[in-house]
Amino acid sequence: MHKKIGILGGLSPESTVAYYEYITRSYVARFGDCGYPEVLVYSVNFQQYMDWQRGNQWAEAAQAMADSLNALHAAGADFGLISTNTMHLVFDQVQAKVDMPLLSIVETTAQAVGAANIKTVGLLGSVFTMRENFYRDGLKRAGIETLVPEPADHERINEIIFGELCRGVRRPESRRFFQTVMEGLCRRGAGGVILGCTEIPLLVTQKDCRVPLFDTTALHAQRALDYAISRGGNGR
Repeated sequence: MHKKIGILGGLSPESTVAYYEYITRSYVARFGDCGYPEVLVYSVNFQQYMDWQRGNQWAEAAQAMADSLNALHAAGADFGLISTNTMHLVFDQVQAKVDMPLLSIVETTAQAVGAANIKTVGLLGSVFTMRENFYRDGLKRAGIETLVPEPADHERINEIIFGELCRGVRRPESRRFFQTVMEGLCRRGAGGVILGCTEIPLLVTQKDCRVPLFDTTALHAQRALDYAISRGGNGR
């Protein structure tokens, strides 16, 4: 019997859909039937989380996520995912309050970059993901150095994520902007680029960059599927 997957979603709805599609379609592609794991989704009020981020109210966000994940556990989920990179800033605080294992997107991504034998990687994401240390620290523990875009580009990246991608808008000029930013990271020595926001892969694909891209949505969803169909293991 597969483990039941609990997804804390709505952060944003666009990427939550991508998680569900990836898990179910990957299972069918691998096994040829429709016996994929059961998936429970708790879609939160995204505006509330955006307000908490802007107000630096991370403790409130952590408690709300823990409450939602515990609700998923009570509904039958065996393990959980926070389907966004930014909110992993408080991953450890949330895990401490939740009564089931959670799969970290940062650790999952670090494992993938390490497996590719890349020692210096570029990181794209929200302003919080690029400016705070939680992602860089997670990569550093795996022996990987991190480059982020020039500070002048941070706000534009953030505007595209929240103003366009989270609302289902995909503009060619925004893709070209990301291509320029990624090329700049490559020139500075990045051997790969992490798409460290679960919405960015909706706009940018491997054909847009000359070095390997790490799609955090796909990596996280794949780990969830692998964990759900495995016989043992732990969430971390």
